[in-house]
Amino acid sequence: MFGLENINYNQYNSEHKLNEVLGEDIDEKKNLDKKLIRPTYESVDPDNKTPFSTEYDDLIRLHYLVISRKVTTILEFGVGKSTPIFNHALNTNKSLHHDYVTSELRRSNPFECFSVDNNQDWIDSTKNTFPNLDNVHFHCSELEMSSFNQQICTFYKHIPNICPDLIYLDAPDQFSSEGSIRGISTRHPDRMPMSGDILGFENFLVPGTLIVVDGRTANARFLKNNLKRNWNYYYSKDFDQHFFELKEMPLRLSNVRQTLFCLGSEWLGGI
Repeated sequence: MFGLENINYNQYNSEHKLNEVLGEDIDEKKNLDKKLIRPTYESVDPDNKTPFSTEYDDLIRLHYLVISRKVTTILEFGVGKSTPIFNHALNTNKSLHHDYVTSELRRSNPFECFSVDNNQDWIDSTKNTFPNLDNVHFHCSELEMSSFNQQICTFYKHIPNICPDLIYLDAPDQFSSEGSIRGISTRHPDRMPMSGDILGFENFLVPGTLIVVDGRTANARFLKNNLKRNWNYYYSKDFDQHFFELKEMPLRLSNVRQTLFCLGSEWLGGI
C-alpha cells in the first residue's frame, strides 16, 4: 500500500538523516523497522509527562508518504516527534516543487503543517526541543465531549480553517476532554480515544486526501463506520496504522492538476 512495503528503513534514515532532525544518535546496526511493544498501561497513564521513545518505523513512513505523494498541506492532531519530521519533509517538497505548486495549483497553504493539541505544555516542549520548525503552525484548543450521529466522541473546539491533503490522527489523549454525555466520557483507563473531528469537515476534503491513524483502532473503526464518501480503507497489522484515501473524481480543473501532479495519471485511472 502506497509503496510502504518496499521501504528500506535504515537506508531511508541514512539518506534523509531523520535521526539528526530529531537530534538523536542511533546505532547503525539497529533495525529501524522493528515495532516497539509498550507496557500495557503506558499509553493510558494520565500522569505521564515524558515523551515516548522514538518509533522510527512510524516516522519514516510518514516522511515517505509526504514526499512520495508530494503533499503540500498537513493537518496533524497531536504534536510531538512527528512534527519536526513533517517540517523536514515539507522542506524537501518545497525545494523540489515550489515553483509549480505556487504557480499552477490552487493551494493557499503550500508546504505548511498545522499541528493541533489540547496541551500547551506539549506544544511548548515541542517548540523548545525543535526551535526551527518554519513550516509549522501550532494551535492549542480545548477538547470537549460531544457526539456525532448520537455516538459519543470528542471534538476540539477550534480547528485551523485549511484544506489539507494529508491528515495525521495521533491525538487527543483520552483524559483531557471536558464534560460528559449522560455521564459518559473517555476519561477512564479502559476507554479509548474517540475523535470525531474529521467527520465534521469530511465534506470539504478534496479527492486524493490521505488520512493516517496511528494505532487507535477503535477510533479508526468509528471513522470507517461514519465516513460517507468513497474512502479506500487499509489497516496494516505490521505497522498498526490505518489508512483512508479519498478515491473520487476530482472536483474541478485545479483539483485535476493537483491529482495528476501529486498522485499521477494511474491514480485517476483507478477510480
